[in-house]
Amino acid sequence: MNDSVLVSGAVERHLRAARDTGRGLLMPYVTAGITPDWTDYLHAFAEAGADAIEVGLPFSDPTLDGPTIQQASQTALARGANTRDILAVMPDVGVPLVVSTYYNLVLNAGPEPFCAALRQAGVAGLIVPDLPVHEVDELTDAATATGIEPALLASPTTPEPRLAEIGARSRGFVYAVSLMGTTGERATLAGSAERLAARLRRVTDLPVLLGFGISTPDQAREARRHADGVVVGAAVMRRVLDGAGPDDLRAFVTSLREALDQE
Repeated sequence: MNDSVLVSGAVERHLRAARDTGRGLLMPYVTAGITPDWTDYLHAFAEAGADAIEVGLPFSDPTLDGPTIQQASQTALARGANTRDILAVMPDVGVPLVVSTYYNLVLNAGPEPFCAALRQAGVAGLIVPDLPVHEVDELTDAATATGIEPALLASPTTPEPRLAEIGARSRGFVYAVSLMGTTGERATLAGSAERLAARLRRVTDLPVLLGFGISTPDQAREARRHADGVVVGAAVMRRVLDGAGPDDLRAFVTSLREALDQE
């Protein structure tokens, strides 16, 4: 069990403390079960300077994910990956682990048992991208009862009242979706990222992390000018699918860390 991050509020405290030093926050992503040694990627990320790590539970119909993470999920499922076995081997890497999944998996287990299983495994936070803010009560109640921090997503088209509600109801951080579309690598940072980050900062003091399309150190550095940090998923998973090992990913995440530290 991952005792170092089991205390309720660990994600927010950890990210706030890092932010307060002026550090740009970095959360890389990995699809759990993608390779037999997938947990080695988590250690590599932490060693490279990740402030938190997003662990995606593979799902057969990942509607918000683009081709790269869809392929990663399919690969993991083909290997027989399942939530129970994934949580059983979740390691302690010294930084908070945040599970991301679709609400179907939560419903299948039941929100309270699902959150309790996350807590037992040492997971500190939860992202459920297909659950709108006006339907989160059952999940947030279960998460609060078990000490899991649910981070909600905000998009460039989210209206102001709902944006304020997302900021108020999120725990740990707010996930700012930089563009309208699915996850995936992009050549440039979307212009909507800057506007969304600014709008969120007016309604919440939680750390704001920009994701979707952040693929390079230069894009991470640019995103840091607008938000507190970044989530990098598809660019990581493309490398894994192309055969990159933990050492390769450590080098890539180190390059992101260095870019954020230069801003």
